[in-house]
Amino acid sequence: MTDVPGGVIEMSDARRGTSRQVSLCDFEIGTRPVTAAEYVAVTGESGVPDASPAAPVHGVRWLDAVEWCNAASVRAGLTPAYELGGRLVRWDVTASGYRLPTEAEWEFACRAGTTAATYGPLATTAWTSLDDVDGPQPVGSKAANAWGLHDMLGNVWEWCWDFADTARYGDYRVLRGGGWADATWSVRASVRRGSAPDAVIEDVGFRVARGAVPTRDPGSVQGWSADEDRRRADVRGPLPLGWTPLRGL
Repeated sequence: MTDVPGGVIEMSDARRGTSRQVSLCDFEIGTRPVTAAEYVAVTGESGVPDASPAAPVHGVRWLDAVEWCNAASVRAGLTPAYELGGRLVRWDVTASGYRLPTEAEWEFACRAGTTAATYGPLATTAWTSLDDVDGPQPVGSKAANAWGLHDMLGNVWEWCWDFADTARYGDYRVLRGGGWADATWSVRASVRRGSAPDAVIEDVGFRVARGAVPTRDPGSVQGWSADEDRRRADVRGPLPLGWTPLRGL
């Protein structure tokens, strides 16, 4: 884990044409994605996709990732961050345990003080389609960003805590970073995608953040807001084609 100092980041959503400034408290984040070996060490599972133990675990559901965070927390003597109950998971922001980073935390850590699309030349910092590899590569085998974080771009997409868009995509969660087979235009600090929490996608893994977040409002921390999720999902009248608002938040 690496300590990341708090700061301010401007978050943009190109599809919705919106932007917002987010103020972040200090937090910790993994210096690399969780590896296959680390995943197995906590879960004891043998069904991890065939990859080097030093490569990021991949083909992992969002639900698998939060369950792993809780199990790793218990193993480390920390308070688990999540209350698990089906597809809707509650985050105890006062907990000391491992958790998924919020989308704002992830982008802030990825950029490491930079404002360009990438924190360095992709050829030296990220596994992408330029490398013509057929699977995830050992973590840390390309250059880190200025804060010592490896594989923030490329290698595997990484799950974040946030919903992608509770009005349009139901309970889809955010993915960030790009994967080993993605074209360079898709491997940028600002690119966001989403998928269902129970989806198994070959080039998707995760990294962890850790610890309690100081706040007066446990539903609004580090760029994520439960109230905004509910407001966005409260779509009235006829729905645009394909929209599936998330109910019951």
